[in-house]
Amino acid sequence: MAIMNDIRARALDLNLLRVLVAVADAGSVTKAAARLYLTQSAVSAALGRLSESLDTPMLVRHGRGVILTSRAARLVTEVRPLLEAMLQASFAPARFDPRTSERIIRLGLADYADELLLPPLLRRLGRDAPKMRLICTPVQFRTVVEALATRRVDLAATVIGKLPQAILRTPLIRGHFVCLFDPRHVRLGARPTQRTYLAQEHVIVSFNGDLRGTVEDAFGVERRVRCSVASFSAIGAIVDGSELVATLPEIVAAQLLRQRPHLRSAPFPFEHPAGGLDLLWPAALDEDDACAFVRAAIIDIVKQVPATS
Repeated sequence: MAIMNDIRARALDLNLLRVLVAVADAGSVTKAAARLYLTQSAVSAALGRLSESLDTPMLVRHGRGVILTSRAARLVTEVRPLLEAMLQASFAPARFDPRTSERIIRLGLADYADELLLPPLLRRLGRDAPKMRLICTPVQFRTVVEALATRRVDLAATVIGKLPQAILRTPLIRGHFVCLFDPRHVRLGARPTQRTYLAQEHVIVSFNGDLRGTVEDAFGVERRVRCSVASFSAIGAIVDGSELVATLPEIVAAQLLRQRPHLRSAPFPFEHPAGGLDLLWPAALDEDDACAFVRAAIIDIVKQVPATS
């Protein structure tokens, strides 16, 4: 099977994928043919060759017309950003000049990194690279490797552990977990004990959509979780005026305390190594001048972030 797949991969005409994307974008074989300056029969023949190469149909009949199969639709989603990248690479000027570059950079961001990085980054680009544009996509540690590997994003800023060798990283921010609470309703103290911490009710961020968070997974304890949310965006509002405690990275807590200075933070009472936000990119883009320009801008911006303590 592996040998057959290798033979098919070498025999696959990449122009057929371009035809498939054109059909998906146009919504019909006839319209795609007009856009590609081909005959309808040539487009149909190209899709037939693609179906034969991949051993799966690309179109199925639907009423009087045809629609993409689920396999073809998934292929379009995966292939489109790669084709766009190839076109950008083909038409990009030989020398990168940020003042004239029209590159589009796809940036993956953890849910709290957008507020931290995007405003100063957009100001920086507006000043130094006014024609460059950003497409921002939410990522987290479970999705970022695939997003980078498939080039859905060119760069990413998120929390991550181990990485494959094909993904490079540089640390942006390092810190520990802290507890965020409203002192008007919660008596946690300046240095809470583990017992005091576990006696509280908690709001957590869970990417699994359940009542387990990083604390349960990493420290083997069970908190009294009242509420689980999918991101950090609502944590400040939830904690404000409630009896709930949130456990957050220092940088996130610092952002929320600047917005809600009447809240308080306290050390997380379990021993743990420092973690934080990393900047990630595919090794294939390590020498890409436009991506390197944006990476350098992000690194410089982070150096000016106020201290968390």
